[in-house]
Amino acid sequence: MSTKKLDLSILEKFNFKLKPIGIKFLLFKPEGLRKIEKKLAICEMWREAQKTEPFYATVNELSCVAPILLGMAEGDPVYESGSIGPALGIFEEARANRRIYYQITYLEKGSVNYVAFASVDKMSFTPDILLLSANASQLEIILRAMCYATGKMWTAKGTPVIECSWLLTYPYISGELNFALADASHGMISKQIFPAGTILVSIPFDKISTLVDALQKIEWKPALYTRGKEYHDKKFEEVTASLQKKLKKERKGK
Repeated sequence: MSTKKLDLSILEKFNFKLKPIGIKFLLFKPEGLRKIEKKLAICEMWREAQKTEPFYATVNELSCVAPILLGMAEGDPVYESGSIGPALGIFEEARANRRIYYQITYLEKGSVNYVAFASVDKMSFTPDILLLSANASQLEIILRAMCYATGKMWTAKGTPVIECSWLLTYPYISGELNFALADASHGMISKQIFPAGTILVSIPFDKISTLVDALQKIEWKPALYTRGKEYHDKKFEEVTASLQKKLKKERKGK
């Protein structure tokens, strides 16, 4: 397991109420980590990692649908038929529930035997997924930072059940940042895992450096956000007029 260190100290500036965590998918048993001694859904593992020492889990410690998503177990026809959702009152009919199984992502069967979890302040590995528990103001900074150098738009994808896939396997496979309200996930609400209002932001390994670099460059609290409409409009007009004047002068020079 790679032990290359990432400097994630910039994240301390957020003062997150819940610790950022790293998640890593492994074929071979990780060294230097303890095995968790209880069975939990993977969203519960995230919360556990925020509160305890780093650990790893195998298929025997993972409940709910995580083993299927991670390629550790075969699909379950009871799940994939869509029969559970209507019985719990989440979907009108099985066909509606069933549709989500054509949208969520899975890792290759047999490619993951262990999943490592650690809060970033105790993390000894380079994560495949960096998971942040943010509020709305913190999310704005994260999204603005991700767009800062690339201009790439962001999207949020999810479903009312199996929301873990959109924060775990989807970002890992697609390479796209994703975020979701814990309050919009049936399982997370029912299990009371995260405080109300928590926004979970999932950043795949190839976007972590982009985020860190941009966070070091951007203005975290722009004056335009705090001085009101009149200041914003005046500043916008001044910048626009200055650039138009420059362009007009350049055209005359030609």
